Amino acid sequence: MSLNKTGKTISQKAAHKRKDRVAEITNTLEWLITAFMLAFVVRAFVMEAFRIPTGSMADTLKGNHFRLRCPQCGYMYDYGCDQREHGLYQNAILSNQAKIPTSRCPSCGYYNSTHRAIPISNGDRILVLKCFYQLFEPKQWDVIVFKNPLDPPTNYIKRLVGRPGETMEIIDGDIYINGLISQKPTKVQDELWMPVYDNDYQPARPREPFFNYHQWQQPFRNIAESKWKIDKDNPTLFHLNSSVDEINSLIYDTSIGNDFKTTYAYDDVKEYEHMPYCSDLMVRFYHLSDKPRGCIGISLSKYQTVYCARVDFKSDTEPAGFTGNMTIAKVVDNKQTTLDSKPIKLPAINKPALVKFANVDHHLIFQYGSQKLTYDLGRGPEDAGERRTDIPPQLKIFGSGNITLSHLAIFRDIYYTAKKPTHRPETGRATEGKSFTLSEDEFFVLGDNSPNSEDSRWWGKQGKSNNGPLYRQGIVPRDYLVGKALFVYWPSGFEFPWPQSLKTFLLKNSQHNRLLQMMHLIVSLRWIPNIGQMRFIHGGSGDNI
Repeated sequence: MSLNKTGKTISQKAAHKRKDRVAEITNTLEWLITAFMLAFVVRAFVMEAFRIPTGSMADTLKGNHFRLRCPQCGYMYDYGCDQREHGLYQNAILSNQAKIPTSRCPSCGYYNSTHRAIPISNGDRILVLKCFYQLFEPKQWDVIVFKNPLDPPTNYIKRLVGRPGETMEIIDGDIYINGLISQKPTKVQDELWMPVYDNDYQPARPREPFFNYHQWQQPFRNIAESKWKIDKDNPTLFHLNSSVDEINSLIYDTSIGNDFKTTYAYDDVKEYEHMPYCSDLMVRFYHLSDKPRGCIGISLSKYQTVYCARVDFKSDTEPAGFTGNMTIAKVVDNKQTTLDSKPIKLPAINKPALVKFANVDHHLIFQYGSQKLTYDLGRGPEDAGERRTDIPPQLKIFGSGNITLSHLAIFRDIYYTAKKPTHRPETGRATEGKSFTLSEDEFFVLGDNSPNSEDSRWWGKQGKSNNGPLYRQGIVPRDYLVGKALFVYWPSGFEFPWPQSLKTFLLKNSQHNRLLQMMHLIVSLRWIPNIGQMRFIHGGSGDNI
């Protein structure tokens, strides 16, 4: 028997090597088992991934949808895909193309009815903190996952708006708790603004007659002898050259542009005409002036009251640092009353300043540059004036001096509807005049896509219970809470640029061959992540606006 230099036989050395391999394999198996156990524990008790199947929470969270770009102005938006219309079950992983129904651009109002086939994008995939509500009390405006009371094996996702002991009422699209309007936290409100018009997106072929059933025109128009002009070389810019004492106004004409109804680009255009008006609006633009003289302002109406926000610039003779004055006022029957004002320091000359004015949840918010001025109108239903939901809001921009405006856009707030579309005229639960009080361990939920959401307003049966009596209609019981939606980790991505010849071959030959069907599914899946749409899902934490 041969010996090595250490005196050990070759067979002994081989035996030690075999023992080492067995130990390595054993250690690997132990790590794998531990990892699997940890994964199961994390999934069961800490965090789980879910996919959004429907559009009831759009545009906050999207179900299966078409990713569209307006063929006229280039504005990007999404349109919901109803799986049933394409013969698919709700949780289907989509790989096919389908014809787009008629949709409307949420900016320029162009009705796109080409009906061409494009890929269907899958719903957002989100991470949910499980058992979160066993440690912390749910907060209003949280986005929550829960067991559907009517079908407990099915998970639903909605926004929590009512908690135990609270009396709920939806009045003119807003949430009232115990008779007072509920004002949304800043991050939640920022997430819920919806576009009405964005002047940066100009149509390429404005003479086509499909912009809200007419040819496109600039929806901002001059009043009387106003001197506002559109830049000939860049129609996204507005210029004003007038004396500092001469107020010139631009009014947004809803007979030309998109109106202020609670329409969703995500939803069926057939229901648009039946939607109510939303009077909670925000205007945003950038203001540039070569001299700090004159003024710039915005007015928004709600019911029969007009609210004005303006900045008046002081003389340009100041030796250092130009100043101005911010003011919020209201006008009723042509009588103006100042609500609040404060002096401000202006940004440098020839530097654009962001200007925003919002009337939302009975709260007026005015921003010029980094300066803000806010005013609370009161939290009672009548504190913003006598409610007249049949009166559409009006919007105006006014100013004097030498001014250039850019990046002008209008947004509206979310509006919780009280009625279903026309085929269901009855009003929902907890709507005006039908207040709803929640008992212990009961919660009230609504979808962000309010006209197209089956939620606490509409559940017509008592909730099923594992033991004991049935749950009340319209509520989510505490023991059905699954967790808090945290993060969109995989929005619908983009297809890998496979050769078109390969895709065509698989499409033609995979009908009766399972291997080719699987390859077609792999090729059609969206492997490239849409990183720009990865985001946190904001809930009820943080200060109110």
